[in-house]
Amino acid sequence: MTSSFPRLTEAALGKIPCDLLLKNVKYFDVFSCRWVSGDIAIVDGHIVGVEPGLKAKKTVNGKGRKLVPGFIDAHVHIESSLMVPQDFQNVVLPRGTTTAVCDPHEITNVIGVEGLKYFLESSTRLGMDLRVMLSSCVPATHMETNGGGEVKASDLVALAAHPKALGLAEMMNIPGVLHGDPIVWDKLHAFQGGNIDGHCPLLSGKELSAYAISGVSSCHESSSAPEAAEKLRKGISCWIREGSVAKDLEALAPLLTLATSTSMGFCTDDRNPLDIAEEGHIDHLIRGAIRSGVSIEVAYRAASWSVARHYGMKRVGAIAPGYRADLVLLGDARRCEIEQVWKSGIAVEDLNIESLTAPTFANTVRTTLPAAEDLRGPEGRVHVIGVKRGKIITEHLVGDSKDRGVSRLSVLERYGRGSRPANGYARGFGKLNGAIASSVGHDSHNLIVVGADPVDMRAALASLIECGGGFSVVKNGEVQARLALPFGGLMSGAGAKSIAGSLRKLHKASSAIGCELPEPFLQLAFLSLPVIPSLKLTDRGLVDVEQFKIIGVSAG
Repeated sequence: MTSSFPRLTEAALGKIPCDLLLKNVKYFDVFSCRWVSGDIAIVDGHIVGVEPGLKAKKTVNGKGRKLVPGFIDAHVHIESSLMVPQDFQNVVLPRGTTTAVCDPHEITNVIGVEGLKYFLESSTRLGMDLRVMLSSCVPATHMETNGGGEVKASDLVALAAHPKALGLAEMMNIPGVLHGDPIVWDKLHAFQGGNIDGHCPLLSGKELSAYAISGVSSCHESSSAPEAAEKLRKGISCWIREGSVAKDLEALAPLLTLATSTSMGFCTDDRNPLDIAEEGHIDHLIRGAIRSGVSIEVAYRAASWSVARHYGMKRVGAIAPGYRADLVLLGDARRCEIEQVWKSGIAVEDLNIESLTAPTFANTVRTTLPAAEDLRGPEGRVHVIGVKRGKIITEHLVGDSKDRGVSRLSVLERYGRGSRPANGYARGFGKLNGAIASSVGHDSHNLIVVGADPVDMRAALASLIECGGGFSVVKNGEVQARLALPFGGLMSGAGAKSIAGSLRKLHKASSAIGCELPEPFLQLAFLSLPVIPSLKLTDRGLVDVEQFKIIGVSAG
């Protein structure tokens, strides 16, 4: 903004006409949490005045409607939207999300530092403001195999000066933080004094205090109000998450008040285009928070200024002189009814967005299809992953492998190392008559498949190997529905509408084979993430997350 400072000042004083004037609006003052009547004058993408009397080349009559700052997604993995960055922005900008803080650790686990560079480069060519947190845990743990190798502190420091780099992304290696792992501490030391995101589900007491001392200042993994309240007391901001699988809004909304709104915001983390199309993005969280009893003013403050303030985004997240003109005009504010969105003073539909070329990632699925018998784990009394609907936290159960509702689960390393699949069991998908497979398997993204019959499971894996990754549903050895995700086995360039259509077919097919989960593919993806309690399966075996070690499948 420095170069246009004289021009902005002249416009604020009425010496030159403004670019745009939004007359007769009730704008939301995030600083006092009050609605104020005024006219919003904009020059070069910035607000220069909020009082009547300024002239402009173009005037829009707000007719007394409410105007709020553009929404900020505090934490998102764009890869988990299944879209490339440009398609992501095309979907969320009209929903009022003008800024997002992303962590590209999904693609970075697949292809290494080049994944981070891809997102940093994309961020400079988008219409929305995309900030990039630099991935701290690649690989997430030593108990899994990724394709991108190890990203070191020196790799991250080399990218930290990029104008869109915002800090160190979610630090998931809690044992590494608490026990002084030198690799972990090198990264924490390199970003001291800056933004360091956390990831500490269920951590409390002395361990949470020790974790906070490391410089971590946010967490999006709280699933209960008492858990989030303790984090807030210890100086850790809490982002309320409502993704396609992890849904914490109902549990955490009662904690969001005027007092806590300085340290709470909203995030989607992992949300697919079907849910965005049918429910919304950050606007969906705002509506849900208000329905849960959060005041309208507090909800809109948490959706904008609170996040901008936490991350030190200068002149973002408020309607005030000198602030960037990221604005949302509302019909019914209680329902977050969006009528118009401006990004840097330009109506979203008028943005001149550069067309980005498709990613050039080579096919990252280079595994050999195993025999059906290789997908058959030990039977009898076994450890079972208890899947909790709407949660990425699992239960550690013990049962018989042939119990009703217990499904076979396998993870196959996909980067060409020649490993045999790791096998286990899961409960919560329902009594399956077929198989569901995915190449989205957080965070290392090996192939993961759940089913009743190893023959169907093998066919589902074969379907993914054939298309370079994606989602697949199989019954009687035949593919019932499939979505190809050729870019890293994570993203499609087909666009949001096409992806949403494929997801509808996949959901219908998964339901037809007996699956009881509304979003089985992303729920399945989290079963291989060994940093979320309690029991998970990676390509190297069954992981007891509390003990942070690999255990046998048989339970005695």
